[in-house]
Amino acid sequence: MIRLAVRCRPEQAELVLAELTVLAPNGVEEERGPGYVEYAIYGGEGELPDLGEVEAAAGPALVDVTAAEVPDDWADRWQDFHEPLLVGDRLWLRPSWQPPREGAVDVVVDPGRAFGTGAHPTTRLCLELLLELAANGEARGPLTDLGTGSGVLAIAAAKLGWSPVTGFDHEPAALEAAAANAAANGVELRLEHANLRERVPEPAPTVVANLTGPLLSAVAAGLGEPPRRLVCSGLLESEVGHVSGVFAAAGMVEQDRRREGDWAALLLAAR
Repeated sequence: MIRLAVRCRPEQAELVLAELTVLAPNGVEEERGPGYVEYAIYGGEGELPDLGEVEAAAGPALVDVTAAEVPDDWADRWQDFHEPLLVGDRLWLRPSWQPPREGAVDVVVDPGRAFGTGAHPTTRLCLELLLELAANGEARGPLTDLGTGSGVLAIAAAKLGWSPVTGFDHEPAALEAAAANAAANGVELRLEHANLRERVPEPAPTVVANLTGPLLSAVAAGLGEPPRRLVCSGLLESEVGHVSGVFAAAGMVEQDRRREGDWAALLLAAR
């Protein structure tokens, strides 16, 4: 098995992802860090696009391209690093092979390799903001999760009191992972396919969106009537001002801003 990784500049990441998705329609792994976004695709010899195609897809945004062999058990190794996590002293995120925590809201997440365990700072920041909304009595009515991935935010929202909860994602494998996790948690999620670059679904009164900065800007531009409140992350700190401004133009004002390391999250409300 070979891992082919492409690093590009964050401001052009969405364009690179769109091109790579054409070359690798079965899914792309994403990792973000200071000054870069890395996309990786996996396959056997002869199954992956050649380096020239990948470099052409990244174009002027390209930082680096690497190819490396991965062990035969690569798809299972994430289990060694998936530890339980307590968020806000209330939410206990755990894999199915770890026990619940007494007194905490239990959220079971078995995402597989690529769709999120809740451990990333952007997910934690979103969860903290959802917990505070719930503590203020606002965990009621419908909620939309844009880019649901493993479903961790949608499942946590459902357990905190929002209903119905609808998750949207472009990747069929993500929707499958979210459905499996919802069943494991005994919650009902509506899960639908959506390409947010082409269409933003009509939002519920509460929206959570853990996406990239460029995609959040596209969501803001595609909103019709703004939701009552929106929790968003996936942002590098350098992107926050721009994204906040785009949502302001769409009729939403910033109420809170959080940071963890190089990552940030926003709580926005309709004017």
